[in-house]
Amino acid sequence: TALKAVLDLDEPEYTAVCLLFDREEIGSEGVGSAQSVFLRVFLAEASGLQGLELDRVCGRSYALSADVSAGLDPSYKDVSEPQNSPRLGYGTVMTKYTGWAGKYSASEASAEYVAYLRRLFEKHRVFWQTGELGKVDKGGGGTVAKYLARQNIETIDIGPALLSMHSPQEVSHKADLWSSYRSFLAFYRG
Repeated sequence: TALKAVLDLDEPEYTAVCLLFDREEIGSEGVGSAQSVFLRVFLAEASGLQGLELDRVCGRSYALSADVSAGLDPSYKDVSEPQNSPRLGYGTVMTKYTGWAGKYSASEASAEYVAYLRRLFEKHRVFWQTGELGKVDKGGGGTVAKYLARQNIETIDIGPALLSMHSPQEVSHKADLWSSYRSFLAFYRG
């Protein structure tokens, strides 16, 4: 959805980039992963900046980490928080923080960034919902958001809710996929 959105842009007001990382499911280790120096090398080459100037550019940047969220699965209610779990068919999911064992090894978006995205999605009529990755100490996980945040880039996870995540047949709702695409398009357009 993120790649399709950036390809559908006409002329963005700001620089729009869609980075595709490898090895997220093994902890983002290795060349081409979110923990590698790939992002900083790419940004330095694209901007011609180094050191402190590159750090300033990162500090003025925003990112959406395109990742899925665990939808409320009626077959496995004991691993979800019914009040905080996303539901299929209710729009893309904004996950403010990730991690496990509470928020261990996580990233958490600032309240100001969440407010900015809420206004942006309202302006572009994007259907969205909030969610978390499962009940504390029962679910959860990490995404590349924390590695982008380490570069001083405001980051949050956006994507559709799934049932049966990491199984041979994951289930999503087509309206949530469409909302995810529209959220990235709105983000790129500003």
